[in-house]
Amino acid sequence: MVSADFARNTLGVIGNVISIILFLSTVPTFYRIWKNKSVQRFSPVPYLVTFVNCGLWIFYGLPFVHPHSLLVTTTNGAGILIESVYLLLFIIYSDHKNRIKVLLVLLFEIIFLGVLVVLVLTLAHTTKLRSSIVGGICIAGNIMMYASPLSVMKMVITTKSVEYMPFLLSLFCFANGVCWFSYALIRFDPFVAVPNGLGALFGLAQLVLYATYYKSTQEMKAKRQGKGELVLGNGNVATSAGAINGEVERV
Repeated sequence: MVSADFARNTLGVIGNVISIILFLSTVPTFYRIWKNKSVQRFSPVPYLVTFVNCGLWIFYGLPFVHPHSLLVTTTNGAGILIESVYLLLFIIYSDHKNRIKVLLVLLFEIIFLGVLVVLVLTLAHTTKLRSSIVGGICIAGNIMMYASPLSVMKMVITTKSVEYMPFLLSLFCFANGVCWFSYALIRFDPFVAVPNGLGALFGLAQLVLYATYYKSTQEMKAKRQGKGELVLGNGNVATSAGAINGEVERV
């Protein structure tokens, strides 16, 4: 018979792996940004929200805040490092106005985390109270992280295109939510269960949108490619006509 603690730790390890894959799932997006030297229409909001969310969960999982939750700290420690790289690329390849916005929000998040740590450790003297305070804030942060693609989902519905909603991000958001929700049920932790249960639902909604608009996205891409080839072809015709006219004039 498998013990509850063994099952919980196993799910925690699996959750760590899925979470890191989730954090890395947007590498193709940032490769595209780096290749084009532009953030295009990609939004920094999901990455800013994930950054502060990881900071909150790192704090929550520490032994002097919520004992026996070190696996929560390790996965979010990796996450905050990965998100830092993503935000650096956003800062580099955004225009001046958006670069300033991202920097200001990032500065605010870092100050917020620092103030929270000082206040909780100074004013709350038991792990139960610290867990309640930090856990409550974590629930709000996690819901924001999973809900942050809502603006992108709205754009998908409006444009009928999933081009700017990465599939892997949606898939691993769903898998991550399911895994950590299951983890939280074994030794019931409402601060982990509630946001990750909602996260699984948000991830599922994104996957449904992807399935709905994938075909129309491919059709739009094909039309754009066809127009590009047509313009290129017309340009070649014009060049040829110009060359013929030049030859005629020389004659």
